[in-house]
Amino acid sequence: MEWLEALIMGIFQGLTEFLPVSSSGHLALAGSLLGVNDPDQILTFTVAVHVATVCSTLFILWKEVAWIFKGLFKTGDAIVPSQHGIRSLNEEQNYALNIIISMIPIGIVGLFFKDQIEAYFSSLMVVGVCLLVTACLLSFSYFSKPRTKEHISMLDAFIIGIAQAFAALPGLSRSGSTIGTGLLLGNKKEKLAQFSFLMVIPPILGEALLDVKKIMEQGMETAMSGISTTALITGFAAAFITGCLACKWMINIVKRGKLIYFAIYCAIVGLATIIWQLF
Repeated sequence: MEWLEALIMGIFQGLTEFLPVSSSGHLALAGSLLGVNDPDQILTFTVAVHVATVCSTLFILWKEVAWIFKGLFKTGDAIVPSQHGIRSLNEEQNYALNIIISMIPIGIVGLFFKDQIEAYFSSLMVVGVCLLVTACLLSFSYFSKPRTKEHISMLDAFIIGIAQAFAALPGLSRSGSTIGTGLLLGNKKEKLAQFSFLMVIPPILGEALLDVKKIMEQGMETAMSGISTTALITGFAAAFITGCLACKWMINIVKRGKLIYFAIYCAIVGLATIIWQLF
């Protein structure tokens, strides 16, 4: 993988990690178009750009992350059950608890079905079909009757987590699935984008650690074969910079309720991919 290919794929990752169009699906498409098909190169590069997008999330939402961590060490009233789930010692702890609950489904998928999921990444037909599913979900959430829950409940967090687990499939957008599901559940648009981006940080870091373990087992010489340090740094920087822009942009897009345009885009790309594979 040359630096120019890494630059292009890093831009794809940074933009599509936050926009509801599936980063994994676009990376698979970009890799196929650029001829980057070596699994060792792809694994090493994927770890780098995923960590880059986590860094961009922390950079843009650092105030929210600091708010959660600061609140974890506050004391307050005893735990009180409510219609919004367990109202913990404070609002920050309750928010952190919802993030932990949302991680359960993707954690199960990562531990027991990771290899089966990764097998689908070589199938662009799967990518095309999943992009169409993403388009449908975004369309349903756009035309659904709006409601305004004040808080994301524990149950909603778990259901949104299930949507994130399904989005492990290439072409099924993680942000589109989690935000679309949250909107269908009646949660406020203003809260969903922030929650969606924060809830993915632990799973991405966990997956990166598993991939680093696999890279170490392969040996660094094998993992770095065909991809230079310059290409890795270029891909990381491209993913970080575009990730920062896309994260901020996406939060504003969700607030304005403009997800239907991404549904149209996913439908077009999904159909084009299927037609490409058939003919």
